[in-house]
Amino acid sequence: MAILIGIVLISVSGFVVSLALYRWIVRLPQPSPSLTRISTLIKDGANVFLFREAKYLTRFCLSAALCILLLLPRPLFLDPSIENLYIAAAYLFGTVLSALCAVLGMQAATIANAKTADRARQSLASAFLCSFRGGSVMGIFVVCTSLSGITLLFFFTDDTSYLLAFSFGASSLALFAKAGGGIFTKTADISADLVGKVELGMAEDDYRNPAVIADNVGDNVGDVAGMGSDLFDSYVAALVASLVIALSLDASYAYLVLSYSAVGTFATILMVGSVRLKEGKSVTSALNRSTYGTSLLSLLGFALVTYLLDAPLALLFCTVLGLGVGSVIGIVTNHFTDDTHAPVRRVAASGKKGPAFSVLGGFSYGLLSTFPALVGIALCTLLSYRLAAPLGTGMGFFGVSLSSVGMLSIVGMVVSNDAYGPIVDNARGLAQMSSLGEETLARTDALDSAGNTVKAITKGFAIASAGLAVISLLGAFLAQIGMEAARLGLSAVQILDALSPSFLFGLLVGIGVPAVFSALLIQAVQDNACLMVEEIHHQFETIEGLKEGKAGVLPKYDTCIDLATKAALHRLIPAGLFTILMTLVVGFFGGYVAVSGFIIGNIACGLLLALLMSNTGGLWDNAKKWVEAGNEGGKHSDAHQAAVISDTIGDPFKDTAGPSLNTQITLVTLVSSLFASLFLRYSLF
Repeated sequence: MAILIGIVLISVSGFVVSLALYRWIVRLPQPSPSLTRISTLIKDGANVFLFREAKYLTRFCLSAALCILLLLPRPLFLDPSIENLYIAAAYLFGTVLSALCAVLGMQAATIANAKTADRARQSLASAFLCSFRGGSVMGIFVVCTSLSGITLLFFFTDDTSYLLAFSFGASSLALFAKAGGGIFTKTADISADLVGKVELGMAEDDYRNPAVIADNVGDNVGDVAGMGSDLFDSYVAALVASLVIALSLDASYAYLVLSYSAVGTFATILMVGSVRLKEGKSVTSALNRSTYGTSLLSLLGFALVTYLLDAPLALLFCTVLGLGVGSVIGIVTNHFTDDTHAPVRRVAASGKKGPAFSVLGGFSYGLLSTFPALVGIALCTLLSYRLAAPLGTGMGFFGVSLSSVGMLSIVGMVVSNDAYGPIVDNARGLAQMSSLGEETLARTDALDSAGNTVKAITKGFAIASAGLAVISLLGAFLAQIGMEAARLGLSAVQILDALSPSFLFGLLVGIGVPAVFSALLIQAVQDNACLMVEEIHHQFETIEGLKEGKAGVLPKYDTCIDLATKAALHRLIPAGLFTILMTLVVGFFGGYVAVSGFIIGNIACGLLLALLMSNTGGLWDNAKKWVEAGNEGGKHSDAHQAAVISDTIGDPFKDTAGPSLNTQITLVTLVSSLFASLFLRYSLF
């Protein structure tokens, strides 16, 4: 009981700090009328998108809750039970908390962007503090909401079905939030670049471009709201997997899991308040110091918790291993996506010979970048399993789950750094559109450049952590199968055989699902961008004086925002439904053995594609920025045109399909675990 109370107190302190940071940003001096006007357009557009998306997702979540009520843990029409109602309520609880993380983070970001641009007129350090604290509002809120929500659920019931339903709620909403935001932002980004940069040679955030405000709106709904829900989902999934496995072994291990998580949360809260930037120092170094500092504090806390709870040292090593591998994967991602390293510069240089060389070079480096990360995840899984396995039956997967908890222990700081990116990106656009001067623009460029680097690293971290979390969830699925089999009175559960027809059937179908899921999202971006390009052309042709920049003539920004919103929401549901329905079809067709293969195939293919698309897109993005900084011929050169085209291809890779695959593979495993009892009872084979 004392442990649970301590965890709740840490969560409450985090909420207080998050609120204090939000109030600090709100109380900063009001920016100039020009900045405020443009910032309000961005904020209103983001709110319109979230409001319309909420209506779509409310209907979906209520329908899903009704299905859960009727079917889980047993069909209501066969065995009426109050348990069905509780599981449906736990699912809705997860969706509500995930939505709260998205909404609060975006509100803070859309206030901080204008104030960051305004403070950039004074100094780089002042602007950095505003943008970082704006991101930290969501970072702290995400981790505290995850931890407190699961702790409260665990306090009232230790039934694993409720925990899995809660995680399923977080995952289903995160999938649609990330996919919907990704479709919106890349629809606007691609359209603005193709017409503004490639056709007309306009600057990045030229006010004449009708899609420029929609592009800035997309940064918030995709990279702030979407990523907040995404990492909330990964963190919850890792905790739930560990708790499910722990409860199948020994309930005392559940307190160890929650304590490790609380340590990471407390370390994040301490570090957020200490982050500063000294004038003349590197912004990227300041952000990296915050991450490494949080990791070090977490490491010390893990050791203390292990000692106080008298837990086996092997479990501490598993947790530390996950934390270390997460950092290494971030460093590898940085090598392939940062413009200070050879891959980005070589791709930028190859663009002088034509766009095809830029595309081929970036794609080949993207393929190379997947290998170190996959090896890191594989080694972490193998070593943590081997470390914990001697402690008893079932402890191997518990060790893997603890490594995912260790990796995600610093998720609060990761989210803070990730949300910082869109804030400074918006600030840079606001500075350009409000003509704040070259010095201010140079400062926001420095902030934005660091944001792009850190954003690429956080995406690599998010994918790696999702990979470990779903491997842990595979262990939770098998534990759930064992518990359900015992409850049904089955003497034994068939041992998984990698050569059985059912397993191979599930494996091959599982490999195909991430590819189809990605295709649906990329096609949505392509189709919607075509519509927006037509709208931009229409405005340039019909609004007299717009292309020439005549004083007082402005484009119809709202039309582009409305078009991107409707198009994104129209294509939002099919990809998510496809994932859920395929899992159920495989389960009821081939049983739990087929589902096990399906999960493994989905994890393997999903991780590969997610890493490939996120890293390739990040590399192309920074290659473009390297050229725009004056290298390889600078703006309007052949290398620049090739870089813009490559970046346009990479946009839906890195900001729509790639990050959404994190949640897709988590969702598959959670659906499988929730429906485990039904797969045991009812399947064709």
